[in-house]
Amino acid sequence: MDGGRDRDFTDVGRALAAPARSVMVGLLMDGTARPAGELARAAGVGAPAASEHLAVLVAAGLVTSRAQGRHRYYALAGPEVADALEALGALAGPAPVAGMLRSREADRLAAARFCYDHLAGRLGVGLAEACVGQGWLDGADVLALTDAGAAGLRGLGVDVDGALAARRPTTRACLDWTERRVHLAGALGAAVGARFLDAGWVARTSGRGLRLTPAGQDVLREAWGVELAPTVGGAGSGRA
Repeated sequence: MDGGRDRDFTDVGRALAAPARSVMVGLLMDGTARPAGELARAAGVGAPAASEHLAVLVAAGLVTSRAQGRHRYYALAGPEVADALEALGALAGPAPVAGMLRSREADRLAAARFCYDHLAGRLGVGLAEACVGQGWLDGADVLALTDAGAAGLRGLGVDVDGALAARRPTTRACLDWTERRVHLAGALGAAVGARFLDAGWVARTSGRGLRLTPAGQDVLREAWGVELAPTVGGAGSGRA
């Protein structure tokens, strides 16, 4: 596409216009690859309809697919798609929540989740604001890594050097759709997210939410001065 021309949003808009497809891309926002059957069940549609919906998302460039054995797995096309969807979420109205299980899942997403490969929700926003407050990241709307931040994150086991060498931007400010404030994305955001998961500071729950563990609560308090309750749901509140 000619970079000097306006963008045509109609294909992407049509791809996201069906509620079933909205549910599917929402489930893939944690960066996982999921089989068509799981996406169909989450969206409440049958296998033939799910195949049609997924074909639309693939054609629009939002989702990729790959065959593995007897199944076909679907994932978001990349971190830039996740960032765009996260930003759109700040503009979109909330999806209707019916039943206790759905309500708990919504609470988990607001408390802590992966936005593709980086931390989001109150956890991600609280962490980003704390890093700005102690000079590890520069600029609340830019989140550029400082020398102090590189040293501090290395000390916590984050692969800072790998993030600096990555081909994608080292840091990006990603607008959080539940908090309406930014969290850290980019290669460094992914490295922080990987460290939290590998160290057991967060654990995956059903869907795409995360559970902050007691060990994670301790790290947040000691390294950043952030208080978040180590529970699923939205009991805690972050402060930097």
